[in-house]
Amino acid sequence: MNFVRLIGEEYMSMNYEEAARRAKTLNPQIIEEFRANGGKVKNFPGPEFLLLHTRGARTNQPHITPVRYIKDGHAYVIVASNAGSPRNPNWYYNILAHPNEVMIEVGTEQLNVHATVAPPAERERLFAELVRQAPDFAKAQEGTSRIMPMVLLERVAEKG
Repeated sequence: MNFVRLIGEEYMSMNYEEAARRAKTLNPQIIEEFRANGGKVKNFPGPEFLLLHTRGARTNQPHITPVRYIKDGHAYVIVASNAGSPRNPNWYYNILAHPNEVMIEVGTEQLNVHATVAPPAERERLFAELVRQAPDFAKAQEGTSRIMPMVLLERVAEKG
């Protein structure tokens, strides 16, 4: 059953407090649908979702966050939009604190990745491509004074 009823553009056009409240309910539903459907989530236009596994910057507790992504070569690229909030999402601070301890689920695969924040020129190129695929991110950027960071997730070799 598809529990996701909220279209991505509608989510991005909410004020960030409302979006944060909706995300607390919506994220577990997206995760459930993602896993039940081999990594597919319906009713969100544009890029597909991945599940971002991080460890809390302050708490060290594990977190899973559904995030839309685009590809750039071999890298998975995500944006710290936080629905246009004036603050970056918590997962962004988690990857800054633990860039080598990030795992993603893409489709049915689990991949260990290294996270890096794109420098300004690369960020502009990547953001333009993201907006080409999902125009709702332009509205989120327009709604905040901060520059929403673009994060590259690059697969690392398995240990062992």
